[in-house]
Amino acid sequence: MTTSTGSFSVVGIGPGDPELITRKAERLIGAAPVVAFHAGVRKESHARRIAADLIPADAIEEELRYPVTTGTTDHPGGYVGALAAFYDECETRLAAHLDAGRDVVLLAEGDPLFYGSSMYLVDRFRDRFPVEVVPGIPAFAAATATVPAPLVRQTDVLTVLPGTLPEPELARRLADTDGAVIMKLGRTFPTVRAALAAAGRLEGALYVERASQPEERWLPVAEVDADSVPYFSLIVVPGDSARPASAERMRGRAVWSQTARSEPESMRFGTKPQPAELLVVGLGPGPDGWLTPEASAALGEVEHVVGYAPYVNRVPQRPGLQRHASGNTVEVDRARFALDLALRGERVAVVSGGDAGVFGMAAAVFEAAADPEHPEHATVPVRVLPGVSAVQAVAARAGAPIGADFAVLSLSDRLKPWPVVERRLRAIAEADLVLGVYNPASRSRREQVVEMQKILLEHRSPDTVVVVGRDVGRAEESLTVTTLGLLDTDSIDMKCLLIIGASATRVEPNGIVWTPRWVE
Repeated sequence: MTTSTGSFSVVGIGPGDPELITRKAERLIGAAPVVAFHAGVRKESHARRIAADLIPADAIEEELRYPVTTGTTDHPGGYVGALAAFYDECETRLAAHLDAGRDVVLLAEGDPLFYGSSMYLVDRFRDRFPVEVVPGIPAFAAATATVPAPLVRQTDVLTVLPGTLPEPELARRLADTDGAVIMKLGRTFPTVRAALAAAGRLEGALYVERASQPEERWLPVAEVDADSVPYFSLIVVPGDSARPASAERMRGRAVWSQTARSEPESMRFGTKPQPAELLVVGLGPGPDGWLTPEASAALGEVEHVVGYAPYVNRVPQRPGLQRHASGNTVEVDRARFALDLALRGERVAVVSGGDAGVFGMAAAVFEAAADPEHPEHATVPVRVLPGVSAVQAVAARAGAPIGADFAVLSLSDRLKPWPVVERRLRAIAEADLVLGVYNPASRSRREQVVEMQKILLEHRSPDTVVVVGRDVGRAEESLTVTTLGLLDTDSIDMKCLLIIGASATRVEPNGIVWTPRWVE
């Protein structure tokens, strides 16, 4: 006789108050032949406590007790291995009921798919059994209601962050958002508080403990005793704390606009401020050790950082620093924005990867400053701070391929027509110069690197040395030494920089690539 399998339901039971359990969750729990729930090490199951009055007296109960939550473990696979083995065991135990035709309801605190342990069993069962997930009220919603404080309004952006992030990354993300929720506190609290301070968001950040439960309490983060923070706690950073004026306007009070609040006092009262010096800063290819002391000092003093988002993200957050990130093809608009800030007397740094003067933002800033439609921009003093360029970084990793005369060219034809690129490639090849190639290929621009290879092979031997540097200076770094004839153009993308040797460039038995300084 064939028995149909049971169904697996994961029900969110909210943050702690049984009255916040949804009617659907209540119905499923009350009819469940098998009720499963997680429990901490040597602790009563919080999930079972919340739903205790709904569990049928004749239901089979499956307590899924974690082998470890924090700290160390003697499992050979470490913490990850111990948890993987635990979920294997949970799968086996619950699958036995499902295979026997018994429906299983798994209780999940808050919402099942919001940092919930139950999601790992959903992953394991979704292709084997009928699976249903019932949403629940997440802890941050209860915490916001406890305060109560509007979390986000109108066009505010909400970011949910785990407190386990490194402090610099947490600070950066807090500075870049309007409203935020920070989960997973406990031992991470001191780091989280430091990140809030660095982001300028400590004032207005609210700590909520055991939201919706009888023991709930809340207070400003700045007043919390770090030694008393339990697991069931989180931090709410209302969007209004980023722009207090917006809250005041909603209440109908007369306040300065956000623009006025950030303007120098002299401008607000009618006198014209002196333009501040605009800095254009090269950040180097990636590692902190390749950032110059001059650039680091400058970034520690400015009030605004402007640039392409991945480069802005590399600047450590600190109190008082405002970040303005944008896309990759709006260089002149970005420069105008920075010049406008500097005109108001604001201290601004425009950042570029590598050296700002090598296919970076320096030229874009000078282009914007020279625009006759905005003559006021020409009054802003501009200073360029050099950085380690990508071609220098790749060359150093390879040895000394640019130890003699060399040329540098961007293969992108976004700002110049391809015939110009082709003419320059031929001239460089005929002059027998080492060539550094920036922007060799992208997802939408694949043919140029193929054409480059063909053009160079008209003038160079297929044995010409080629160095392909990818993500040099970063964790994913790779360096490949090949030849012009064997260059795999399909493997080239925007993360690569190419150095194509001259006829004299050589590769030593140990792999070092160098170009002699003399010409025979």
